[in-house]
Amino acid sequence: MNWYPWLNQPYRQLIGQHQAGRGHHAVLIHALPGMGDASLVWGIGRWLMCQQRDGLKSCGRCHACQLMQAHTHPDWYALSPEKGKSALGIDAVRSVTEKLYHHAQQGGAKVVWLPDAGQLTEAAANALLKTLEEPPKNTWFMLCSAQPAALLATIRSRCQNLHLAPPAENQSLLWLQKQLSGAVETDCITALRLSGGAPAAALALLDEKSWNARKALCDALPDALRGDILGLMPVLNHDDAAQRVGWLCALLVDALKWQQGGGQFITNVDRQALIADMAMRLPGSALDESVRGWMTCRHRLLTVIAVNRELLLTDRLLAWEQMLHASSVI
Repeated sequence: MNWYPWLNQPYRQLIGQHQAGRGHHAVLIHALPGMGDASLVWGIGRWLMCQQRDGLKSCGRCHACQLMQAHTHPDWYALSPEKGKSALGIDAVRSVTEKLYHHAQQGGAKVVWLPDAGQLTEAAANALLKTLEEPPKNTWFMLCSAQPAALLATIRSRCQNLHLAPPAENQSLLWLQKQLSGAVETDCITALRLSGGAPAAALALLDEKSWNARKALCDALPDALRGDILGLMPVLNHDDAAQRVGWLCALLVDALKWQQGGGQFITNVDRQALIADMAMRLPGSALDESVRGWMTCRHRLLTVIAVNRELLLTDRLLAWEQMLHASSVI
């Protein structure tokens, strides 16, 4: 896995706690996508499994390290939903927790990793809770979540909470520019802000395919606001529709900031002409109502199982068109 410089401090913090005999048996890492929480967990897991540790580092030579490098260590458990499913059920949790009460196959630590603890069903979370309350000796849990508040309070209370905060924007900008030779600074800043400051997510957004998809949305928006609202359908109706709707929401919020004299705080710094045009064309009330409607649409795209994406987007576009007509801006 890739290692990122902003992981060094939390890595030293957690390993230092273990070295001092104060390592918590369960750590809940709060991190946005693109912050590298999986890499952090992997690094800590390798150290815990290592049989010949070298200070803060795993040795990389012992049998346990070799098994970890080959992704075949029998005492490393990654709990994820079965292929094609979005929820992690109780059977998977029980299967792993039963193994934890047996002696470690390699005679060392046992590590359980949940890449997204929010995928636990209520029954699975309760089953895991029993083991978190009374964990077997030398057993460590690493839970990750972008929204820890959505987890059971009893799960959170039994974990050490670690917030993997995004680096300062100037540091992230330097890192991005090292990864992308010749990258335009305003593009990098925009990608960072659209990604909540998570550098690896910004790097993925700046990939040509994703960046061109955002460009298509921005280019189509002026004509849409002049009357061709359904012209946005081809640029929104994709598998990543929730992300694209998020880009639209960010533009609308930026227009509100612009109207209030907050142009220095906008997210889409590479699209200032578009934002200024939207701020002039749309009254504040219409912008506010537009943001609320599109945020609701995005929430449904993310949470409604088997949602009819095309129907949902069409309904939202027609409702938006009606609202803008009523505001006399089309």
